[in-house]
Amino acid sequence: MFVRDRMTVNPVTIAENAPISEAGELMRKNKIARLPVVKDGKLIGIITEADLLKLSPSAATTLSVWELNYVLSKIKVSEGMTKNPITISPDATLEEAAMIMREKNVGALPVVEEGRLIGIITESNIFDAFIDLMGLKLTGTRLTINLEDRIGAIADLTETIKQQGINIISMALFHYPDNQEGKLVLRLGSDRSEGLLKELQNRGFKVEHVVNW
Repeated sequence: MFVRDRMTVNPVTIAENAPISEAGELMRKNKIARLPVVKDGKLIGIITEADLLKLSPSAATTLSVWELNYVLSKIKVSEGMTKNPITISPDATLEEAAMIMREKNVGALPVVEEGRLIGIITESNIFDAFIDLMGLKLTGTRLTINLEDRIGAIADLTETIKQQGINIISMALFHYPDNQEGKLVLRLGSDRSEGLLKELQNRGFKVEHVVNW
């Protein structure tokens, strides 16, 4: 799955010379936590809710509402934005996007193609993709199997499931360092798993956890 498949296209943006009060209003109105800053269609920065808080007067200020609004109207987005933010290509994989967000400790990546901003990919987009990939919205059975690390182990398992006439919705294998077994999480398109569980046991598979959802 690629970034272009999950990114928010044509994201809400703001100009560098706009007041931070306008940035805050755009975030509240659109229920978003960040705004790419663009100039002539090109990305030059990004500003977040946290940036706005740093720029805004303290809650303990003695300024009146009128004075506060005046101050906020004079502070420009360019004064608080992160310049030249980390970006990603629309043809990058979601795995790459997730790794960059984790390593750089950012919640979103502007998506740039040929120098122009075309979208933004956020943590929420990644979470939604994970939910869909794992089939979490579908009903059935979830199995966790301690799977031996050997060639053909998954093939043997899926053949057993096929023989029971059960469809596999999703599959994820979690490896652990210095361990000869991995944990394979399967979601199956059936809530009748008794026969399958018995057959898996007969064939030497170690089923650690079973739940219907």
